[in-house]
Amino acid sequence: MGIFELAAELGKVLKEDKRLIALEEARKAYEADERVNRLMTEYEVQQKAIQNEAIKEERDENLLKMIQERIDVLYTEITETEVYKVLEAAQNDVNDLMNMVNSTITYNITGEQPSSCTHNCSTCGGCH
Repeated sequence: MGIFELAAELGKVLKEDKRLIALEEARKAYEADERVNRLMTEYEVQQKAIQNEAIKEERDENLLKMIQERIDVLYTEITETEVYKVLEAAQNDVNDLMNMVNSTITYNITGEQPSSCTHNCSTCGGCH
């Protein structure tokens, strides 16, 4: 079996991992959340408004400040929703998994243990 066939097989196995399944479920819940959708729509509108004002030769600094303040409030509201927090945690879990997979591949190529510790002993061959 060649490298790309092995990579495809690894991708299929990873797709069935509970962490990737949880990420997909979290993404769907996030995208389906009506409140988040409203906040994201306004956030995007405010982003465009600030960009449009910022490129003007005679920009209104007070308006820019007001728009930026609203953007900051919207960002906080979005990131404090439960669906966002679940999505972020699921993404972090998948990132950790992918780092472990890459470390395992690197170890098998170089024979050297990765220099960074994940603090998850199940991913490690032993402490240095």
